Amino acid sequence: MQQIPSTNMINLTYLIYGLHLFSAISGVLTSAFVVTAFLSGWPSILAVILNYIQRNDTRGTYLESHFRWQIRTFWFALLWLIIGGILVVTVIGIPLAFIIVVVVGLWVLYRMLRGVARLMDQQPMPVP
Repeated sequence: MQQIPSTNMINLTYLIYGLHLFSAISGVLTSAFVVTAFLSGWPSILAVILNYIQRNDTRGTYLESHFRWQIRTFWFALLWLIIGGILVVTVIGIPLAFIIVVVVGLWVLYRMLRGVARLMDQQPMPVP
């Protein structure tokens, strides 16, 4: 049986999604890519730190899956950005690196928006 999360933890989860989305959307509105703004923007870095600090407080609630979703989004986006960076160094891989960065940026936006939608419905995120 799942525990009911506190209102403070629900609000914190919204705040963390908001921080991640603020970083990602700033990549759309500026010359930066979504994924680089998501990974290097201070709001997103603060959000992932909050994820790790508060993660134990979500155990046994549907928010636990949201925190895992947010953390995994951050680290997988970083992994793909590193792969794209390696491809840029090869020069031949520059077009592929550009495609990777754009696709990962869209993936980040999708995951954050899907997470907010599920949170609004008080639903857990799907477990991979």
